[in-house]
Amino acid sequence: MLADHDGVQIAKMIATGAITAAEAVEAAIERAEEVNPILNAIATETFDRAREQLRQPIAGRFAGLPTFVKDTDDAVGAPTSFGSRAMPDRPAKKPSEFVRQLSSLGLVSLGKTTMPEFGLTGTTESLAFGPTRNPWHPEYSSGGSSGGAAALVAAGVVPFAHANDGGGSIRIPAACCGLFGLKPSRGRFSDVRYARFMPINIVTQGILSRSVRDTAAFLAAAERDHLNPALSKLGLVERPGKARLRIGMFTNTSFGARSAPDCALTVEETAELCEELGHRVEELRPLPFRGQDLDDFFLCWATLAFGVARLGRTLFGSGFERSRLEPWTLGLDVFFRKNAWRVPKAARRLAGLRRRYAKLFERYDVILTPTVAHPAPRLGYLGPQVPFETTRDRLRQWASFTPIHNVVGAPAMSVPMGLSHQGLPIGVQFAADVGQERRLLELAFALEEARPWRKHQTIEASDAA
Repeated sequence: MLADHDGVQIAKMIATGAITAAEAVEAAIERAEEVNPILNAIATETFDRAREQLRQPIAGRFAGLPTFVKDTDDAVGAPTSFGSRAMPDRPAKKPSEFVRQLSSLGLVSLGKTTMPEFGLTGTTESLAFGPTRNPWHPEYSSGGSSGGAAALVAAGVVPFAHANDGGGSIRIPAACCGLFGLKPSRGRFSDVRYARFMPINIVTQGILSRSVRDTAAFLAAAERDHLNPALSKLGLVERPGKARLRIGMFTNTSFGARSAPDCALTVEETAELCEELGHRVEELRPLPFRGQDLDDFFLCWATLAFGVARLGRTLFGSGFERSRLEPWTLGLDVFFRKNAWRVPKAARRLAGLRRRYAKLFERYDVILTPTVAHPAPRLGYLGPQVPFETTRDRLRQWASFTPIHNVVGAPAMSVPMGLSHQGLPIGVQFAADVGQERRLLELAFALEEARPWRKHQTIEASDAA
């Protein structure tokens, strides 16, 4: 079963002739057809197009390896819906810059993965496609906004899949589904489409994977295609680092978000493991981030909804139907319009947050926190029918550890380090200063080696809710 191998190993098997690219793609398609009726993680399948692609020579670091593209990016032959009923059903004629980069590495896309409407929340339960289910327990969320990608990777369909992160959308689904998810530094990849419409560019491309090795190999290969001279060159990270790190830890925020006991305990146990590995860990006091930081982020985040609601036809064409937007998107639009006068000051404060963040790393090499305040919620907890104020309060409590790194453009990763009392994965978050992905990857290799995690979740037809 190909799910027993990571992408690096499967690519090697293809390159050495142990299997063919066609066999790898067909195995992934077979697994997708088996589990997707349960998970509901595929927005559009392009299986025949993938088969057609294999009739031409394929080159690149991952030549012939199957994957999926998140429904934020254009892939030729498939519509880009952003998880929304409001979008026109028009197949893309050319790929996005990041999808072009995926193809240049030899990856073969099998289709588009589900996401919440325009990626604006932390669960994948759009009215356009319905709820995407967690492979660990189908009654629970796979997270968001890269929830479809996370579900397919965790279920063993593909070894890794495209994801992106504007406030936690790589790290949150990684934590929910027991995966490794690293949000790179801003600028490590080319900017996402429409980033220029936001007060601060917060969205970064990346992948979700089952192994640290896959993410490290992907970043190294992609860097050869797109190298940002403003960032430290990453290269290929292959093993734990030798440096002993100074790690600052906290499990609650200064603005009232308290971690569930399972999540706090997992962070504490991870801190103990880090100390066993030779690192120095101490509780971070005073807590570094303020409630105002999260409020300012939320206001800038709402700019996305305002742009969609007010400029949808300009951005997406005449087929866009504003009347079909979901209540959460429309609520964010209203919230933004009521508070738009605050945006310039909020943006200035967020720009200043970069200086405060950098000052942390005069004292520490890495910061350790929960990824989210509690394990994956049940489907419906953040669903599209929940009132706006309730959703906002729940998101503030649950997903308050991840947005800061988007604001400052720093790398952060979720590592699967525990299980809840319900048997759901728990991720912990490590963050570093801008450009320090190598430090994070070296630490992740050490953690994976010391405490290996389950590489994929078995899904049977009887698991359907």
